[in-house]
Amino acid sequence: MTKTPDPSPANEQWGGRFTEGPAAVMREINASIGFDRRLWRQDIQGSLAHAAMLARTGIIGAEDERAIREGLVAIGEEIEAGRFPFTEALEDIHMNIEARIVERVGDAGRRLHTARSRNDQVATDFRLWVRDAIDGIGALLVDLMRALADRALAHAADPMPGFTHLQTAQPITFGHHLLAYVEMLARDRGRLADCRRRLNECPLGAAALAGTSFPIDRAMTAEALGFDRPMANSLDAVSDRDFALEFLGAAAISAVHLSRFAEEIVIWRSAPYRFIALSDAFTTGSSIMPQKRNPDAAELVRAKTGRVAGALMALLIVMKGLPLAYAKDMQEDKQPVFDAADAWALSLAAAAGMVRDLRPDFSRMRQWAGAGFATATDLADWLVRSMGLPFRTAHRVTGRLVAKAEAREVDLAGLTLAEMQAEEPAITEEVFSVLSVDASIASRASYGGTAPANVAREAARWRAALA
Repeated sequence: MTKTPDPSPANEQWGGRFTEGPAAVMREINASIGFDRRLWRQDIQGSLAHAAMLARTGIIGAEDERAIREGLVAIGEEIEAGRFPFTEALEDIHMNIEARIVERVGDAGRRLHTARSRNDQVATDFRLWVRDAIDGIGALLVDLMRALADRALAHAADPMPGFTHLQTAQPITFGHHLLAYVEMLARDRGRLADCRRRLNECPLGAAALAGTSFPIDRAMTAEALGFDRPMANSLDAVSDRDFALEFLGAAAISAVHLSRFAEEIVIWRSAPYRFIALSDAFTTGSSIMPQKRNPDAAELVRAKTGRVAGALMALLIVMKGLPLAYAKDMQEDKQPVFDAADAWALSLAAAAGMVRDLRPDFSRMRQWAGAGFATATDLADWLVRSMGLPFRTAHRVTGRLVAKAEAREVDLAGLTLAEMQAEEPAITEEVFSVLSVDASIASRASYGGTAPANVAREAARWRAALA
């Protein structure tokens, strides 16, 4: 980026009000071209729609519109090729492009800004950018969901321990566990879709804050840019950043989901568990310990959640005390959104890669699935179903049997029938049929349960829905 000051005493885009240039520190704090250049495609897109509307309504001539259109296309090619002369003296992407169009086509370029302000221009560009980001991130969410659903179908019947408090609770299947994240990510997609629907109104034509006296056609520009309608209130149009906050809210929730999954990968990969392995593609080594294989991809996904949640907090605080309509504070709206979108997209891609890469060790998972008296609830349920005991009574009997098994250092199936009958005389040999990991999993056939048939059906349904 060029750091040389504007040779004129003041930025000519401001008009004749200023006769002296800004202080160096003012130029630095005021400029946003270092980060808002990412809006260049959206800025050109909005300017093309605006120029076409100005010509259609007779506000500018057809020749001027043609010159503007050709100039904007050429500017886009310059930026794409890395030849555009960005300058901090022109503050932002909007004024950089406008100055360049004037350089290229002269007075026709000076007519482009008729009936608009940077306030409605940047609001429009930013909505277009967030909408594009939503579409791109939505595709990454789908890819991760597909990866999870594919693995879930392949492992619909493979046991693993289900945890509460990180203690073995009940046996579940690996497929069932993975499908839990598919459900979370589906809600993330829903939040994004809601955000897209609400943001899809066009600010262009609101001008600085009060609308314009020119006979513009806001419906035309809204349609040209793919918006559902123009925004109904000019003050709201230039000052609203709800759409950015909603995007960041959806991002923060989704990043938490990704962080939870990443944490589980870290745990599953750790030496005490060894439930999964990851290849060289998603692990790194140590500078001093040759034996180490660290799950750094998962750890970084977990860490990026802080950046995404922090972006939401940053923009909430920027916006919390601003009166209507526009204030320069709102220039600080883009960096958090850009940063969060980048971190979110990278985390989704990394998570999908790890899902496809991980190699489960089901012998370890099965061993842990039955540890810690994981079938105790199955025993209590059997006492209710077969013996007619009230559940609280069955719970108490099972608790005493767990204590007895723990004292003998065996699992529940290692107790003899006589030992069980000492606690509850009505217990029969049939009780042993419910104490295995596979029997426990198969019995959880209620809607949403971990029974393999349920998991296979849900995984197939998701794969079809995401195809």
